[in-house]
Amino acid sequence: MTPAEMEPRIVRYGDLMPCKTAFIDAHTPGSDQKENFTIIGGGVSESPDQHVHISIPHGFNIGAAGQPPKCRNSLHSHRTAEVFFVLSGRWRFFWGRWGDAGEVVLEEGDIINIPTGIFRGFENIGTDYGMIMAILGGDDAGGGVIWAPQVIEEAGAHGLVLGDNGSLYDSKKGEALPDGVRPMPLLTEEELKGFPEMSPMQVVGMGVRRYWDMVCLAKDAPCKVIGETGIIRDKPGFEVDLVTRSCASDEMHAHDKPSVLMPVKGHWKVTWDGGSTTLAPGDTMSLPEDLPHAVVPSMTGEAALYHIVGTDDPAGPTWTG
Repeated sequence: MTPAEMEPRIVRYGDLMPCKTAFIDAHTPGSDQKENFTIIGGGVSESPDQHVHISIPHGFNIGAAGQPPKCRNSLHSHRTAEVFFVLSGRWRFFWGRWGDAGEVVLEEGDIINIPTGIFRGFENIGTDYGMIMAILGGDDAGGGVIWAPQVIEEAGAHGLVLGDNGSLYDSKKGEALPDGVRPMPLLTEEELKGFPEMSPMQVVGMGVRRYWDMVCLAKDAPCKVIGETGIIRDKPGFEVDLVTRSCASDEMHAHDKPSVLMPVKGHWKVTWDGGSTTLAPGDTMSLPEDLPHAVVPSMTGEAALYHIVGTDDPAGPTWTG
């Protein structure tokens, strides 16, 4: 592939296009300043304003959330895997029906694999604008977001209504539900029993890994972070590796499925049959299947990137603790 052919598969951090109306809590105080980014795949946005950077199916979705300090994402759940790593800032992740079953604080480079079927939320507790990058299982990301009932109720008080067609309607703009579309029904008490209250030991012990621990494990070979043999043992429809300077190789190789490169630290030179480019933290690059390529740091200093590749495992519910 020529550089011109590859360019549409590269999304630079500075070119990311945010959506501030992506979800039902877009007007809710405390959540109304967040920005949602859909980088690869359709994502789970409820707004037609959401820009999709790369629509090529990968078997998983890549997105991001950018938030100023004290801004939070409301309690929700997914039917497929949701994995986050911290690109910048300091973040508190919390979970449970009311968000009080447990919490954990993540720093730059840390990763969390959140169990399917539990309500979760997150907030920027740092002092500057922060960004977390997300991997969602499946090409359709499980069909959307499942909101805790109180999130939908509070949003209604601020003018936003979610239709049962998965679309948002803003009464502040004079919008109303179209004929034949009803408000998204709230989960019943019986349905809520299917969303477990998992302990910190379950979520943190099984699903959180610290950046510097993974760096230590990636001395001679990439650290298998998520996968059947990973330090997080799960099969969510994709695998995640952490590659560092000490284990990077200039040997050309290829994958039988599309793969994605996401630098966390340092600059990385990607070479393929037909060209090369350099990636920086926050950039995302999609590599086609069966394309020989090599990835090595291009400058001195700390260097690490996450590598994601799809698998044949189903993208439905995965581990539940």
